Amino acid sequence: MTAPLGPTRILIADDQEDVRSGFRLILGSQPDMTVVGEAADGLTAVDLARSLRPDLVLADIRMPGLDGLELTRRLAGPGVPDPMRVLVVTTFDHDDYVRTALRDGACGFLLKRSGPGLLIEGVRAAMAGDMLISPQITVRLLRNLAPAPAAAPAPAASPAPSPLTAREQEIARLVAEGLTNAEIGERLFITAGTAKTHIANVRAKVKARNRVGIAAWSWESGLAGPAPRE
Repeated sequence: MTAPLGPTRILIADDQEDVRSGFRLILGSQPDMTVVGEAADGLTAVDLARSLRPDLVLADIRMPGLDGLELTRRLAGPGVPDPMRVLVVTTFDHDDYVRTALRDGACGFLLKRSGPGLLIEGVRAAMAGDMLISPQITVRLLRNLAPAPAAAPAPAASPAPSPLTAREQEIARLVAEGLTNAEIGERLFITAGTAKTHIANVRAKVKARNRVGIAAWSWESGLAGPAPRE
């Protein structure tokens, strides 16, 4: 999957007309994005995706004919010879849905209630080869990645030096909290672009594939404390 030379061409797949209209307005307001097609069911979406070859497909989970998970598998899953970018945007945040979508090639999983800013950021992250997951989902999933407390204290040892600078450690902690680039920028009084640059540096240093990997590393290294359990 290569980055487009012009605006990102997007196909919207959602069975609710008002949702498609809202997404079209949000994405069409961005100079680097254009909506090239819409589908109200999964089968039509797959057909349009294969004929239009958009740069990105926005897919709801529950649609008639073919749901968003199967759509993702057919367009981006293992064994697809020419996979597309599929960004799942849905009301339903069940863990099984998230895991299945990501396993089958989704380049992000956003909740509709997360708002237009995160939708735009999710599209841009997908096009940059990154993955964005709604913060509410990220924090919940990472609870399962937190290391279990040791049964007995281990012998004292000198901690390994962190590969991150002090500012990068701040960034990694905030990623582990599920903050977006814009929210990290507001917290640290830097621009969202600067936050994005720091995140890219952190990814490279800790060898993480995406933001979830950064958060997992932060938890495993003790940089970020465990999230409270509900």
